[in-house]
Amino acid sequence: MAGTTELEKVEFAMNPEPRCACVLLLDTSGSMQGEPISALNEGLRILKEELMKDELASKRVEIAIVTFDSDVRVVQDFVTVDKFEPPTLTAQGLTYMGTAILKALDMIEARKSEYKQYGISYYRPWVFMITDGEPQGEPEEIVKLAARRIAEGEEGNHIVFFAVGVEGANMERLKSIVVREPKKLKGLNFRELFLWLSDSLGRVSASKPGEQVPLPSREWEAV
Repeated sequence: MAGTTELEKVEFAMNPEPRCACVLLLDTSGSMQGEPISALNEGLRILKEELMKDELASKRVEIAIVTFDSDVRVVQDFVTVDKFEPPTLTAQGLTYMGTAILKALDMIEARKSEYKQYGISYYRPWVFMITDGEPQGEPEEIVKLAARRIAEGEEGNHIVFFAVGVEGANMERLKSIVVREPKKLKGLNFRELFLWLSDSLGRVSASKPGEQVPLPSREWEAV
């Protein structure tokens, strides 16, 4: 652990820019097999490419990835975009969504503590969840706790939590979990979705922490 702390100290000393943390919370359950998971993997590569074109965003945006199926995995802990290597995800299993949400929120709290420890200012962190289903295979109490923590985080301006439903997602169930209206992806337009995410994070990271930033229109959304 001491090694990690030393690495962070060096990292923050070399790059004292304010941070915009974003956890990508990605459904890798069995129903995402085939085209959906391929399109999602391509979207992650696009996100890296686009953010790297933005000099400020490449220093300020931090990406973490948590996947959820019958397990919840931290595939990528927080790194700035220049150090982010898009993984190749595979799909299998059930949908431990509530457990994954709790993990993402815990990671954000821990990261904010690190920012404070090293005097790094930060923007309101994002959680960006993409799913083609609904919670499956985990106790309902966990899902309720996740929903409660999202509500508390949004109400206290501690997080921004977006949910995107892919074809087959139970949008009504998602509405019962998140505060912001969940949006439905048009087909498998992951490319447009991640271009939007890149543009949005770029706009946020170019602002002052705490400032309200208008986000681009959602060309990827099914209406």
